[in-house]
Amino acid sequence: MTTAGHEALQAGREALAAYAKRVKSSTLHKVASEMLSVKRTFADEPQLRRALTDPARKADDRAGLAEQLLSGKVSAGTLKVILTIVKGRWSTPGEFLNAVEEVAVDALLTAGAADDVLADVEDELFRFVRLVEGDDELYAALNDSRADASARAGFVRTLLSDKANELTVRLTEVAAYGYGGRRFDAAVNRLVERAAEKREERVAYVTVAHPLPDAQESALAQKLSQIYQQPVHTMVTVDPEAIGGISVQIGHDLYDGTVARRLTEARKALTGRR
Repeated sequence: MTTAGHEALQAGREALAAYAKRVKSSTLHKVASEMLSVKRTFADEPQLRRALTDPARKADDRAGLAEQLLSGKVSAGTLKVILTIVKGRWSTPGEFLNAVEEVAVDALLTAGAADDVLADVEDELFRFVRLVEGDDELYAALNDSRADASARAGFVRTLLSDKANELTVRLTEVAAYGYGGRRFDAAVNRLVERAAEKREERVAYVTVAHPLPDAQESALAQKLSQIYQQPVHTMVTVDPEAIGGISVQIGHDLYDGTVARRLTEARKALTGRR
């Protein structure tokens, strides 16, 4: 995203944050639903989204067009946030659509924070994406770009309905629509991180061959929190193929101390000597 795009996205986020202070979490869920619906409508109308992001048109003209299209179809609060986003400078229509989606996710996460459910949602998202990654058929179905996105979203709702928090279901639906242009698994992983960021935490993805004792996992989280100077929430995956040792990834930082990695390096070294 360009610098101007970041500034426009931030303006949208600030407009949402100001509105969120005055409304209940249920209203924020409605705002998110309306914004996601608008984003999908704009995505299906290439001429419209180009008109809304045309740098040759004045910001007020673009906002006026959006207001004409959306008045009476979305709530006043949603309209105000969308008009703020429309007034921004966007390098591409896709950048604009991603911003609308990002602010919609902000609305969902703000509602989750108000309801004090983000920690549970974060864990549910993590467990579900690991389930998906471990099931070849499920993984293929949810990452099939040829399938209708609304059908994928309906599928995850069917899988999770009455088994997870409603916010978890809503976020997995966002992932099924290809959040930020990502595959389903990558989208859910990013949403896990977004939930952690909302709680002012970092996520550490930990891979081990055998389950970690609670005391050891707690000590690891504490050590990582000291290193990164903010709370770190560990998400542990048990993978027998790691053989032994531990792998930890936080953002782009990766420490891979698994036996599997050492064996791979040893094989490469031996091959290189021949």
